[in-house]
Amino acid sequence: MSDVVLAVEIAAAEKTYPNGTRALLPVDLTVQPGEFVTLLGPSGCGKSTLLNIIAGLLAPSSGRVLVQGRVPDTRVADAVNLSFVFQEATLMPWARVAANVRLPLDLQGVSRVDADQRVSEALKLVGLEKFAESYPRELSGGMQMRASIARSLVTDPSLLLMDEPFGALDEITRNRLDDELLALWREKNLTVIFVTHSIHEAVYLSSRVIVMAARPGRVVESVTIAPTVPR
Repeated sequence: MSDVVLAVEIAAAEKTYPNGTRALLPVDLTVQPGEFVTLLGPSGCGKSTLLNIIAGLLAPSSGRVLVQGRVPDTRVADAVNLSFVFQEATLMPWARVAANVRLPLDLQGVSRVDADQRVSEALKLVGLEKFAESYPRELSGGMQMRASIARSLVTDPSLLLMDEPFGALDEITRNRLDDELLALWREKNLTVIFVTHSIHEAVYLSSRVIVMAARPGRVVESVTIAPTVPR
């Protein structure tokens, strides 16, 4: 039987910026397919830097990073089936929700008929099927983030990277979106790497929590969370 390819494999990867700032000490980390791994730590501990390296948005200064067996690069994001949800919804304000969600498919050259079907399915997954023709300004903050998540799901990724996506939302909305994200993770059999500074959110969502400390950024502990459901 062939070995399962790791979703993410990081070996002694570190990051030092040109101004001399050492953002990350050498990091070793592996993520299995289907895991929900959260990077937890205070501001400035390198969580987002590490996530950007996994996404191919930043290159490590040294060490090795593989995503589904490939060196991460924005040019191979489609090949490794990866999507990224940023801290802000980053929707195009002049475009309707459906057009925002369809954007990755348009960039891939997917036919409009197929793209519209996939957009409809993605919006249904996040409960926004009735808002396809709305503009982002007509949505609440939580709904805008749902639209951003739908856009990340429309390409049917196997790896979902999320950089504090609910950090700016009120607690009630944040808790609801945490529940919806867990349901999506189970339904779509996703591998998720999630960044937060909330201990509660990390423990509630994750199958494993990677605890990071600052000055300079480093991993200090890996904590497996008991798979009790519901939590």
